[in-house]
Amino acid sequence: MSDKRPVNLDLGTFTHPLISMVSICHRISGVILFVGLIFLFNLFDTSLEGASGFTSSQTLLQENFFAQFITWGLLTALGFHFSAGIKHLVMDLGHGEELQAANNAAKFVIGLTVILAILAGVWVW
Repeated sequence: MSDKRPVNLDLGTFTHPLISMVSICHRISGVILFVGLIFLFNLFDTSLEGASGFTSSQTLLQENFFAQFITWGLLTALGFHFSAGIKHLVMDLGHGEELQAANNAAKFVIGLTVILAILAGVWVW
């Protein structure tokens, strides 16, 4: 056996390529969306209780900054998760598997997410 193997790997010194960061963030956005369903289902349940419940849900979304911020965050996570998912599906079909094409697709996903986040912010606020 060779003694040239690293003894202690410091994971903080590794630099991940943009492609892997988008893939990891795709998984994280899926978890965020799953946890965010608690907020959305609670809001939906309140809105279905009757006219007063709907009014209180509507007021919460229109006047509470924290609820608006959560809504914006969920919409941004949804936009990223959707665009990264489409990228993964296209790559599963065999397109864009080369390093440069995959890097360009990752940059496109990030750019599209920024645009969708701005549009979601305009829509929520």
